[in-house]
Amino acid sequence: MTTPLIGVTADFKEIDGKPFHAVGDKYVRAVSDCTDGTPYILPALGHHLDIAEVVRRMDGLVLTGSPANVHPTHYGHEPHERYEPYDEARDATTLPLIREALAQRLPIFAICRGFQELNVVLGGTLYPRIHEVEGKLDHRRPQHPDDDVQYGPRHSVKLASGGQLQAILGTTEIQVNSLHNQGIDRLAPGLAVEATAPDGIIEAVRIEQAETFAIAVQWHPEYKATENAESVKLYAAFNDAVRARLHRKAAA
Repeated sequence: MTTPLIGVTADFKEIDGKPFHAVGDKYVRAVSDCTDGTPYILPALGHHLDIAEVVRRMDGLVLTGSPANVHPTHYGHEPHERYEPYDEARDATTLPLIREALAQRLPIFAICRGFQELNVVLGGTLYPRIHEVEGKLDHRRPQHPDDDVQYGPRHSVKLASGGQLQAILGTTEIQVNSLHNQGIDRLAPGLAVEATAPDGIIEAVRIEQAETFAIAVQWHPEYKATENAESVKLYAAFNDAVRARLHRKAAA
């Protein structure tokens, strides 16, 4: 049997004034180190991609985090400079990609921005800036030069009783990092809450009717994934679903 192919979404950004399709090493490294799959970076080419064919060729999809925010027009808000930066090329790619991945029942592991994209695609809304909402924690990235501090544990999340995350992780509460401006305001129909922060912000969801792994988390399990027991378990569960899809394709 061939090695599974796992799509990893990229951002569109300028580096030294030149356009790049880019994804953080930690995302491809986690796929390489924690699954049996080969990571395949998906460029943010929007309608220039044959999305249906791309999904058919893949065995799993990782929706990555990003410094850029989902454009507010996708969830009924007006754009504002305070909500920037945006990445409309990524929006034009990942939003239809998610719809097609769901239609083809592809295993999905969505992280941070990917978590937010999933909620938007299914009809939910976002807080553009959680820290400005009364009663909510400041979930933004710590302003510190050390990555281990930026991605270090920030707060606990309570796992939903009887949920998939509780079954995968074998516990009721874990500590997570926090590096996001946006977060779920109105939960999309068809999503079930899998974890919440102490301030009530939703930190993980699953697609209720999914026949395979379809989980999204607001934190960053990809950071030094092999050194974190919860991350290892999450990627292992995703890998099991990817392998199962590959087996079905081979049998067909």
